[in-house]
Amino acid sequence: MTTLTITPARAEDLDAAAAVLADAFAEDPALRAVVAGGPGRSTRLTRLFRATLAAGPFPTGTVDLARDESGRILGVAAWEGPTARRGGVRRYLGQLPALLRALGPVGLVRAARVSSIFDARRPLEPHWYLAEIGVAPEARGLGVGGRLLATHLAALDRMRQAAYLESSTPINRRLYARLGFVELDAIDGLDGARPMAMLRPPQVV
Repeated sequence: MTTLTITPARAEDLDAAAAVLADAFAEDPALRAVVAGGPGRSTRLTRLFRATLAAGPFPTGTVDLARDESGRILGVAAWEGPTARRGGVRRYLGQLPALLRALGPVGLVRAARVSSIFDARRPLEPHWYLAEIGVAPEARGLGVGGRLLATHLAALDRMRQAAYLESSTPINRRLYARLGFVELDAIDGLDGARPMAMLRPPQVV
């Protein structure tokens, strides 16, 4: 059984964290509406995740890393804090050159459209937003994602704060349901995907 250590990322960890997320989301249906296939897609995904981590979760919430005994990153959970929407446009404008390199002008327009669809469905009440969670392919099935989630959700319960996410697959939704998330509504308007909005009220501890 792999021994895991869960720690917040430092700035120098973001490149490696983005690479793990790019591998984890290579086949994600919602991302295919933003980053098309073809040569160099893995590089473009890594650039996209590096920019979004730097614009949202890292400065406003936490980027939690699951490491094995050697220090290798096996999983990443990126959470935006309850105040992340304040100044969000300014932070993403700061990452515009990186986003353009990742997506190109047409892809950037697609990404803005997808982001607006997701943002419109988020709850109005304060909450922590699970922007991304991904596990390295070689570590799937080892409980890495569950450990990452449980660690931060336990902290949210102690603070009496809610959590929110969108889930693209039934398998993931079952995991989230076991952790206390409840389904709200399916999110329409995306090409090739219909994610489910899910909310987790604070649990009694």
